Amino acid sequence: MKSDGTGRGRSMTDKIRILLADDHAVLREGMRNLLQKEEDLEIVGEAGDGEEAIQLAERLSPDVALMDIVMPKLSGIEATRRIKEVSPSTAVLILTAYEDDRYIIGLLEAGAAGYLLKSSRTAELVRAIRAVSAGESVLSPGVTAKLLARVAGSEEGPGWPRAGEQLTDRELEILRLAARGMGNKEIARQLALSVPTVKAHLVNIFNKMGVGSRTEAVMQAVRKGWVELEPLNSEG
Repeated sequence: MKSDGTGRGRSMTDKIRILLADDHAVLREGMRNLLQKEEDLEIVGEAGDGEEAIQLAERLSPDVALMDIVMPKLSGIEATRRIKEVSPSTAVLILTAYEDDRYIIGLLEAGAAGYLLKSSRTAELVRAIRAVSAGESVLSPGVTAKLLARVAGSEEGPGWPRAGEQLTDRELEILRLAARGMGNKEIARQLALSVPTVKAHLVNIFNKMGVGSRTEAVMQAVRKGWVELEPLNSEG
């Protein structure tokens, strides 16, 4: 089960609980109507600005926060950072009209699990929500490589235990493969495991590290020197 930051867990069979954050009410209504047609998705809250999104994330602990990057009161980067502070296991999926790597990397460093262009089709959005809820990242390998290169050059944060004190050998092995850009199916093949087993290990990794996505876990591991930075594959 995936922790929601409050000590509770979410069964893999439960619906994915979504917080919608966009300052345009008509767009929120359209997204809500489209997403609620999916049996495994549930809209649990709507926010019209960044501050309201943070308040609802803290109160509701949604599995996914689907957020515009341009909203009143707070920037997308600051809103993402504060959502991750009040609800660490909430995966933030950014909807953006921008493809500037520098801006996107800033959002990912703030804790976003990925981004999707506003020109994407509904089916792509649904797949992305399911992916980030399962701990996958939704971003291009090129952006991931640039992000990890920046993280590798940053200073180590204080107060983290050594890897061996927190993660098992198998969990470290999976995290290292994830840092190489491997998706769950690739990791399963590499280690002769089932995909559900890989997913379960990733959930344990996220819970132990206090993160909500693969991107965050890999960033933390690279920053701490737990994994070495290697060229990423084209698949994620």
